[in-house]
Amino acid sequence: MPYVTLSDLIARYGEPLLVTLTDRGELALGNIETGAVDRAIADTDAVIDGYLATRYALPLSAPQPLLTDVAAAVAIWKLHVYAPDPKIEADYKAAVATLREISSGTIRLSAAGIAPAGTGTSGALVTDRERPFTADNLKGFI
Repeated sequence: MPYVTLSDLIARYGEPLLVTLTDRGELALGNIETGAVDRAIADTDAVIDGYLATRYALPLSAPQPLLTDVAAAVAIWKLHVYAPDPKIEADYKAAVATLREISSGTIRLSAAGIAPAGTGTSGALVTDRERPFTADNLKGFI
């Protein structure tokens, strides 16, 4: 399940921008090249899955609006061949920061997560060697 679709990108950034970013042929046809958009979306999904894999069972069962926003910012940044607009760059950096916060657990998604591995006990488990000095073998010294 992709986190963002072509229609999401068109709704957010407009068709003219996507035509400008993807119509890379020798002759400009004035159309969105869906192959370039599909590659950017696939790359974006891989980046997001890399951050989510530590906390959540993938693929996610329900779409997450926060991830759609993050995916749109990353995908449009990936479509730029040259230096992007400062707003696109700032949105990309904010999206990556959000992914880091999701990965660290600061931001939580409403999705099934992976339970951290535990020891099976509720307290600390300490293993120590036998004590060499006890009250019995120190009689007369204490």
